[in-house]
Amino acid sequence: MSDTTPVKQQSTAAFYGQAVASFGVAMSAVTLGIFFLHADGWVRGFLAIGVLYLVTSCFTLAKVIRDRQEEGRIVSRVDQARLEKILAEHDPFQKL
Repeated sequence: MSDTTPVKQQSTAAFYGQAVASFGVAMSAVTLGIFFLHADGWVRGFLAIGVLYLVTSCFTLAKVIRDRQEEGRIVSRVDQARLEKILAEHDPFQKL
C-alpha cells in the first residue's frame, strides 16, 4: 500500500524570494563592511574567512535539520500505512 500523494509545499514563492534577497543583502553588507574596514589586510582576510565558515555551517545545519524532519515524516507515513493495513484486515465480527 503506497501513498503517492506529493508532500505539500510549506512555503510560497514570495517567501522563497524574500529569503534569497535577504541572504544576498546580508552577505553584501558584510562583504562591504569587511572591505571598507580600517584594518590590516590579514584582519580583513580573517573576518572574511570567518564569515564564509559561518555561512557554510548555517547551510549545513539547515540541511541536517531538514533531513531529520523529512526522515520523521517518512517513518510516520510508513507507520500510518501499517496501521491502516491492520485496521483494514481487522474484522470485529470474526468468531474466535
